Amino acid sequence: MDRRKVNPQDVISPDLSRDLAHLSFECGRQLALLIARSGKIERVLVGGPNSIFISELPKSREGRGRLRGLRLVHTHLKGEPISKDDLMDLVFLRLDSVGVVQVDAHGGATTLELAHILPSSGNGGQGWEILPPRPCYNPDLDFLELVQSLEDELERNQSAFATLRRQDRAIAVSITNAERRLANQSINELVELAHTGGITVADKIIQRPRQINPRYLIGKGKLSEIILRALQLGVDLLIFDCELNPSQVRAITDMTELRVIDRTQLILDIFAQRAQSREGKIQVEMAQLKYLLPRLGVKDDALSRLTGGIGARGPGETKLEINRRRIKDRIANLERQLDSVRKSRQQKRSLRQRKDLPVISIVGYTNAGKSTLLNTLTHSDVFVESRLFATLDPASRRLRFPRDFEVIITDTVGFVQDLPQDLLDAFAATLEELQDADLLLHVIDAGDPQVEEHIAAVENILEQLELHRKPLIPVFNKMDITEPAVIARCLNRYGGVAISALSTKTLPPLIHIMEEHVEALFTQGLFSMVF
Repeated sequence: MDRRKVNPQDVISPDLSRDLAHLSFECGRQLALLIARSGKIERVLVGGPNSIFISELPKSREGRGRLRGLRLVHTHLKGEPISKDDLMDLVFLRLDSVGVVQVDAHGGATTLELAHILPSSGNGGQGWEILPPRPCYNPDLDFLELVQSLEDELERNQSAFATLRRQDRAIAVSITNAERRLANQSINELVELAHTGGITVADKIIQRPRQINPRYLIGKGKLSEIILRALQLGVDLLIFDCELNPSQVRAITDMTELRVIDRTQLILDIFAQRAQSREGKIQVEMAQLKYLLPRLGVKDDALSRLTGGIGARGPGETKLEINRRRIKDRIANLERQLDSVRKSRQQKRSLRQRKDLPVISIVGYTNAGKSTLLNTLTHSDVFVESRLFATLDPASRRLRFPRDFEVIITDTVGFVQDLPQDLLDAFAATLEELQDADLLLHVIDAGDPQVEEHIAAVENILEQLELHRKPLIPVFNKMDITEPAVIARCLNRYGGVAISALSTKTLPPLIHIMEEHVEALFTQGLFSMVF
């Protein structure tokens, strides 16, 4: 049968559907044909009485935004219509179409049902269309014209989404049992992270499963919805709002044929783009290598090299082992470089300590306005941008108070919820600046809907760094664009002071509180006045 050929304009020829139905009836099993657009029969499949298993197909034609170029036509022995499994095969394999030849009680082919993917959301959001049954002896359908129209519309849709810059397009996916408000806030932050990393998010999908699927995290139905949306929107990347283990990444990638990353990998990529100093680059590379180490590919014995000699016969070091050893060696080398950076920083801190200058460190959630506050207080020009993690490298400046004494004020990297532990460890050298701080300014975006969650996230990280016992002033920023009632509620609950980091006119209350804290240090004899 696989030597026969179908007219490309037919889904299946009347003669072939008749023979397929007869053979299926005789053996009592479903039979299937995978047919290329040229009409060539690529594969013949034999299933059971009620279902058929499609073995792994070759990788797709160029571009994930295209249909595979194959149609599946198979028999149904009990008169059942196109099933949910048929539709899942249509979506997961991105087939041109799925056709069902109905077999009657005498082994004859009666009707042909056909389903195809829709290029845009429609049909109640299902993403596919099932055409009315047609007689097998005269289907009256130009299949090539149908498929070409589908692909043309897919291409038009994807061209409409094209951006001037060559950015990745992604779907943000959240699997959570949190309440709706928190789930929406979390995925919105993921979208902001993606934007910072130069990724365009085309759609957001949230699922609250009753039970987490250990392999894919999400159910098969939701996964099919993601594949459909990716095809319709020209998406080539999935970003999950949680940490995936290596087997989950591999399983989802194999199923969707899309690139898959998680929140941690996205944050690491942003840090890699933004790090400017030698220290920052070392820290980021070390965090990336620590993240990569347990995620190396499956061992391939075909890549083993043989060694000779007594006691050394058999497979030698595999490619996987070589890669692991190289990564571990590189991590060790980076740790040595980082130790050198820490010593250099320690020397600079010693000089500051000999000059008896108190240190004030600015901490807070990313994009809360820390660098803007540093610039306004010290009249400096530290890089500022309204994006998450715009500042990665610490910056220190002198600040002279109206009472005519000086301090060192330091800006630090912004914090974020669920900050990767490897990244926190790698940035220990940067965060060591906080260990020498005599006072912390916790800058908070008062107008952010997640203000309470952000405050809790920063406090949690400070506790992990054992900095929660240091004196701290809550500084509620952006009072100029925040409702006064919201500001009042924040000050009533957390204390502190409200400012606009862009306006020097709002800073005197903050400067006054800072002066009182620093003067207390002088009174205790911990520092001497420097004029």
